[in-house]
Amino acid sequence: MNNIFHVIKDPVHGTMQFTSAEDTWVKPFIDSPNFQRLRHIKQLGLGDFIFPGSVHSRFNHCLGCCYVASQIAHKIGLADEERQLVMIACLLHDIGHGPFSHAFEGIFHHKLIRHEDWTPYFLADYGTAEFFMQYNRLNPRYHLTEEKFHQVADMIMHKPVAKRVLADIVSSQLDADRLDYLLRDSHFCGVRYGEFDFRWMLHCMAIVESSDGERLGITHKGIGVVEHYLMARRLMTRNIYHSQKKLALENFLVQLLASLAESLDYHAPFASIRRTRLGQFLSAANEFNQAAETAAMCPEHKREFLKRNYDSYKELCDYDVFALIKQLAGMCDSHPAIQIAARLQYRKMPKILRLDQADLPVVEAELREFKAQHREEFQDWQLTLIETPHRSYSGEDDPILVLNERGIIQPLSHFSIMINAMSDRLEHIAFLSVDKLIAEDKRVIDLMNHLQALPLMS
Repeated sequence: MNNIFHVIKDPVHGTMQFTSAEDTWVKPFIDSPNFQRLRHIKQLGLGDFIFPGSVHSRFNHCLGCCYVASQIAHKIGLADEERQLVMIACLLHDIGHGPFSHAFEGIFHHKLIRHEDWTPYFLADYGTAEFFMQYNRLNPRYHLTEEKFHQVADMIMHKPVAKRVLADIVSSQLDADRLDYLLRDSHFCGVRYGEFDFRWMLHCMAIVESSDGERLGITHKGIGVVEHYLMARRLMTRNIYHSQKKLALENFLVQLLASLAESLDYHAPFASIRRTRLGQFLSAANEFNQAAETAAMCPEHKREFLKRNYDSYKELCDYDVFALIKQLAGMCDSHPAIQIAARLQYRKMPKILRLDQADLPVVEAELREFKAQHREEFQDWQLTLIETPHRSYSGEDDPILVLNERGIIQPLSHFSIMINAMSDRLEHIAFLSVDKLIAEDKRVIDLMNHLQALPLMS
């Protein structure tokens, strides 16, 4: 009997075909409120302020990731039940994201709470007898049990699983997540940095043996396309994910939310905000941050915060924050949150001073001294040093493995001069974000000139 396909038209992968069985494996999750919420969370935070086309969502990406996982699973010959678990894991891998994706994590000091910390709570919503009963009614041949769903959760949460190659499809240096988001983000940003030959890479994928058991690797014919893919990741990081204007605006957003959270309980104009779901969540986050800066902070406090605030968090999306920004921008007040909201609402872009090669500890000391001298004239958020270290490929801890013509398995860097050169190299992008309102002040201009004249890092 021929397979009946469920088709999703996608601007990146074209016609994404799912067999009728695959469709019933993932559709109960797709139709759930927790997953539908991802429609309202943009993939690249405030990226569309810089790249107007990048309004795609975590929902789009998760569907694409699920499709890529199914393609990899077919290529390397996974059994149906293994393919089912991998597809579910890839579909749900970003379920824990909050508004504006990674940017929202900045409201917690030192990013002590990340989207991965919320993921177990979202997954627990599916791990109920009622959900399994409804799911299994649709999937009489491929039941989902508590044990199987634990495997899905372990793959998403980077915990050991019996068959390592399954986890590699979900999270590794060749995972379905990266294979989708590079192509997708490149497409929607209108750039070509993230492009590589996905179909040829898929053709060259293979199961390889390692000391950790079976792993996802490539044949020697795929060396060129993996070089291209890793360079695409590096270029997307430098030019899109770490775009200075994008990061500066997201820093504005974090500063807005943080200053608002600190003032909600006593600043009268914020009384109506305090009663909203987002306001209540920000108040709780502020209390958590205060505890995190004291000896009272411990893992149990973090777990308690997550548990107590999950119901609010899972209802938040970009719209909540946009509504807040619009409300604040309409107020007449000197409070930092209101001033920053006006910058975001009307896209008043900060000025950027690149400091890539600067001696950053010296820059930090100079900036601290300047802020101390001019505390009355300039607010802290108006001058921010932003650093973004990144590593494009980790060859030492978990290298991509290559199966050569003679059946010998070796790390990718053994075959590639380019990858060997970039392997485990930590690259830095650093810059000063300056609020445009003060960028023409002579004291600020003198500071910027002084920082540019500092000796370069040796």
